[in-house]
Amino acid sequence: MTLSFDSVGVVGAGAMGRGIAQIAAQAGSTVHLYDTQPQAVAKARDEIFSQWDRQLEKGRLDAQQVQACKQRLLTSDSLQALSTCALVIEAVVERLDVKKSLFAELEGVVDASAVLATNTSSLSVTAIAAGMKHPARFAGYHFFNPVPLMKVVEVIAGLKTDAAVCERLAAYARDMGHTPVQAQDTPGFIVNHAGRAYGTEALRIVGEGVADFATIDRILRDQVGFKLGPFELMDLTALDVSHPVMESIYRQYYDEPRYRPSVITAQRLAGGVVGRKVGEGFYRYTGGKAQITPEGAAPQVDEMPPVWVSTRAARRSELLQLLKDLGAKIETGQSPSAQALTFVAPLGFDVTTVAVVERLDPARTVGIDMLVEDAATKRRVIATNPATRTDMRDAAHALLSRDGKPVSVIRDSAGFVTQRVVACIVNIASDICQQRICSPADLETAVTLGLGYPMGPLAMGNRWGPDSILEVLFNMQTVYGDPRYRPSPWLRRRGAIGLSLLHEES
Repeated sequence: MTLSFDSVGVVGAGAMGRGIAQIAAQAGSTVHLYDTQPQAVAKARDEIFSQWDRQLEKGRLDAQQVQACKQRLLTSDSLQALSTCALVIEAVVERLDVKKSLFAELEGVVDASAVLATNTSSLSVTAIAAGMKHPARFAGYHFFNPVPLMKVVEVIAGLKTDAAVCERLAAYARDMGHTPVQAQDTPGFIVNHAGRAYGTEALRIVGEGVADFATIDRILRDQVGFKLGPFELMDLTALDVSHPVMESIYRQYYDEPRYRPSVITAQRLAGGVVGRKVGEGFYRYTGGKAQITPEGAAPQVDEMPPVWVSTRAARRSELLQLLKDLGAKIETGQSPSAQALTFVAPLGFDVTTVAVVERLDPARTVGIDMLVEDAATKRRVIATNPATRTDMRDAAHALLSRDGKPVSVIRDSAGFVTQRVVACIVNIASDICQQRICSPADLETAVTLGLGYPMGPLAMGNRWGPDSILEVLFNMQTVYGDPRYRPSPWLRRRGAIGLSLLHEES
């Protein structure tokens, strides 16, 4: 196999630099690893060698392959040692001045044909290249931690980057066994940009007093299939990492409401309650394990009231069949009797708004989230409004728990939990495509590999219907009056004509 780059320099021997050096050497390139701290280079070399030894023990590499990899990894004590490299990748501290200074020096070291790349996760590729003599050969090459396991690489073109440079970097990513995705230089690139909605919308839900951290995490794991809830994820990544990214992208987009951070994470960061690594974040940790209060049992209700379902409920026929299967006595009149438990199932509206518009007794009205088909979800979610009677809330909870499926009870919220978070995820992804930051296909690949979502955000929108996602956003914008929820033109147009969100105009 002919490698795209046979000699590679890596500047920075931290976690990212080590990982990049490891997979480059495994691909067959001679790797020159350099750091301003000689002890960091020596430590990185030992750790990479240990990784290869473990792969030998597990049978993933044979002895000859490990020996060859070790021979290809060279430690360097100066930038001058990188003079023969066809590619140099920088993985140093996330400071614009440091990176600009480094590349200015590198330009005087490497050959005119060499490609230079930055592993920045948050800085502008164009800004880093601004002081370079030959910015056409410079691009972003953003790997994810841990590099050997996270198999996606963002290849980012600055304003003056030659397209051929990005093609070579994409080909080299494939040489290293990774999947390249190509993006224009914008705040957050693809993955950090597309990932904004999951945490920030969950924080808004908490900030409104709708539900607690554990309840929101359970709902999004069980209804959508996320591996980790947003608060579990933020505890894992740590707020000293994730909150600055939230602020950075928000500010770089000139305070775009879709990316607005939360005072909740700002306060927790200030207080040092940043996550699992310090033993306390949104959860407390003992021995690395989150201490979460178990869910309480469903209430016992001696006499179940009759049930009436709004004629405007989402998935009404499905909801009626579910209630029938659970043994409910269903009323079929045009309006509920004075004794009936009343179910509404809005998309994007809150229970209060629906009760007022449909002239229902709010004391007996409970909402149920029907965005996701009941057969496809592991959890049901109901919402009360401020006037819902306790006996009606408990009756709804008990009824929907009869078959053993867990039920979460939340306070009134436009869009419940799942609708809000999913709609915001789909909307931001749609706008990334609308801005032509990347192709729809590369967006889906980047998010599924880089964030571990159960499906890509555009596929998520298709799964539950662009028209339904649009309805959620329009109605949430009506309730909150917040431009945060304005639909992207990409979503609005495709939803209006019944077109896949993955469809790219010719």
